[in-house]
Amino acid sequence: MRKLFALVILLISLHVGAQTIDRVEPPHWWAGMKSTELQLMVHGTDISNLDVSFDYPGVDLESVSKVENPNYLFIDLKLAKDVKPSAFDIHFKTGKEEVFSYSYELRERNPNSAEREGFNPSDVICLITPDRFVNGDPSNDEVEGMKEGLNRADKWGRHGGDIQGIINALDYLQNLGYTAVWLNPVLENDMPGSSYHGYATTDFYKVDARYGGNEAYLRLKKELDKRGMKLIMDMIFNHCGSEHWWMRDMPMKDWLNNYPEIKITNHRRTVNQDPYASDVDISGMVDGWFVTAMPDMNQQNPFLAKYLIQNSIWWIEYEGLEGIRQDTWPYPDKNMMSDWTKAVLEEYPNFNIVGEEWSLNPAIVSYWQEGQNNRDGYKNYAPSMMDFPLQSAVSEGLKNEETWGTGLIQIYEMLANDFLYPDPEILTIFPDNHDMSRFFVQVGEDVDLLKMGVAFFLTTRGIPQIYYGTEILMRHDGSEHGDIRADFPGGWEGDAVNAFTGEGLSEAAKDMQNYVATIQNWRKTASVIHSGKLKHFAPEEGTYVYFRYTKDAAVMVVLNKNGEAKTLKTDRFNEVISAYTSGKEIISGSTINDISSVNVPARSAAIIELKK
Repeated sequence: MRKLFALVILLISLHVGAQTIDRVEPPHWWAGMKSTELQLMVHGTDISNLDVSFDYPGVDLESVSKVENPNYLFIDLKLAKDVKPSAFDIHFKTGKEEVFSYSYELRERNPNSAEREGFNPSDVICLITPDRFVNGDPSNDEVEGMKEGLNRADKWGRHGGDIQGIINALDYLQNLGYTAVWLNPVLENDMPGSSYHGYATTDFYKVDARYGGNEAYLRLKKELDKRGMKLIMDMIFNHCGSEHWWMRDMPMKDWLNNYPEIKITNHRRTVNQDPYASDVDISGMVDGWFVTAMPDMNQQNPFLAKYLIQNSIWWIEYEGLEGIRQDTWPYPDKNMMSDWTKAVLEEYPNFNIVGEEWSLNPAIVSYWQEGQNNRDGYKNYAPSMMDFPLQSAVSEGLKNEETWGTGLIQIYEMLANDFLYPDPEILTIFPDNHDMSRFFVQVGEDVDLLKMGVAFFLTTRGIPQIYYGTEILMRHDGSEHGDIRADFPGGWEGDAVNAFTGEGLSEAAKDMQNYVATIQNWRKTASVIHSGKLKHFAPEEGTYVYFRYTKDAAVMVVLNKNGEAKTLKTDRFNEVISAYTSGKEIISGSTINDISSVNVPARSAAIIELKK
């Protein structure tokens, strides 16, 4: 009997001795963070059978949580404000015997990190789909062991664009006047197909190797910093990819919603605000999956909530980000979203976050913005939101005939809804993005209307974002995402058209490049556009006039939709313009010696910097 007992103990010892750690996330942290809390998710075979200890000054073990799956431990640490950056050993033991130890690193924090300035109305953001922009490193087109390789012939396939390609194009973007870059998600999407878009994350701490990995992402930030440009990271809290590593060994049964019996979301986003919403509809919205390839994460699970919050802070600190764009804002648990924004902005008070709430109703969008006094008592801390209502109004207003209630009046009246927002000046505005038809297509491939729209978004209130290719009249025949997110010409060796050099580019496209560059480069130093007030005048006879102004400066913008030039007497605008006598039109460069009247060419925008 004793021999049998000894054999059992030996077998147990051998089994424990074979234990290893597969992952510790976050993979490292920093000394000197404002929050003193850190939770490590540790994954390894039967890791919960082991005890945890360590001895490092300034780090206390608060708790160790064992969950349903014995392959996980959640270790809560308390970090002293003055803890020193260093690696220290975490010991995993059975009884008093150490099975193995794991070296965990607290890195030294950038002393200026906490005060990093986020993107703001002085910026113009270029939105890029990395796989479709520039193939700067063909060697990573195919990565051994990853499920999807290169197939440029397939509009749903991977085309080979990468981070090195974006680095190669930074001079081009800077010359166009961009000051910030927002990339569609770059984290690993090791999915069997259609993974180019990046919205099915399979590892929250790794940049996809086909984009160049974490190292390329860090190089991109260094190159942006050299140019004084900012980086915005696209994040997704609602869902992950079905090939995420934890899908093979989930920590808990409630890590996901509606699993394994998948239910697709009802997409009734208004349940978040609706005072009459039923519980079944709320659950059907928040707990439903987008698609079967994107498992819906349960942010009400406190361990997952902590994981996602720490992941965001890790990327801000690791990469030196100036902003986050949060995908599908109303789909995760809204209380967790409030906790997340609060945690991020407590760590980085000058940071910026923009959320995607694809509603054309400004009352719905405004619910989520920081400072909103909601009737249900809900508080959120997102400084910015994507202004989908204004995007729609501009697209429709430029296309529609000028009648009593349509045309330019649609833009004018949508802006009148700004009383709903706590801070409309910091909303992110855009003619289009990666999920909708390109603005050029929306306005019937009418270059004049495209120019008017771009001029408007670059001069009205808010933070403008322009999608790559707008400056060269990129278009598409189909309406699927693969059509909209087409390859940028000149981004691949052998392309017949090269937008970077102008080779094969139409004269109209070259003219549009110049148009965008002229306005955006002027805008860089036009502080009145960055921080001035907005005053607009009701559209009349196919023209719309508005001003951006401070006590010392003013810019007059005129949209003329008419088929002929219009001369406007400016006495109607005296409450702004009376202090000024002349001006300079930015697009043409022409001087206006007498501001008592302004001539605006047919179907065009005029941007007039007023002079005293």
